[in-house]
Amino acid sequence: MTTSLTIAQAADATGLSVHTLRYYERIGLLDPVERRDNRHRRYTQEDLNWIDFLKKLKATGLPVRAMLRYAELRREGNTLESVRERKAMLQAHTLCVQHTLAELQENLAVLQRKLVLYDELEQDARAEPARALPSSKAEAPHPERMAP
Repeated sequence: MTTSLTIAQAADATGLSVHTLRYYERIGLLDPVERRDNRHRRYTQEDLNWIDFLKKLKATGLPVRAMLRYAELRREGNTLESVRERKAMLQAHTLCVQHTLAELQENLAVLQRKLVLYDELEQDARAEPARALPSSKAEAPHPERMAP
């Protein structure tokens, strides 16, 4: 395996654009990336692992400002203060992610119940003979059986 990757290779490997990798380095999410004599960036596996972690933080909704603070603490090393603050940040973020997941599960349950209702309505519609227009005396469907 290659011991280091060009920025284009790192972009392919991480799914981020070259522009995003440069931006992350410029704002301090990435430590300055090693450069060769020709000034081209060379990304290591450690860089790729860190980028993968940043992507997970971003995907779970951690604000860039908090990601920057986390990166700053990481650069301080594994001092007791740095470790405690990073741990606290991840614990708080984990609670937010768990809350979001619970809300999504509730919303998913509503959607699944609605799909069951549509299945029932579809079956009912197939079972009834086709009508051109409902008669004025026809009974209106029960509101709970109407799909929004």
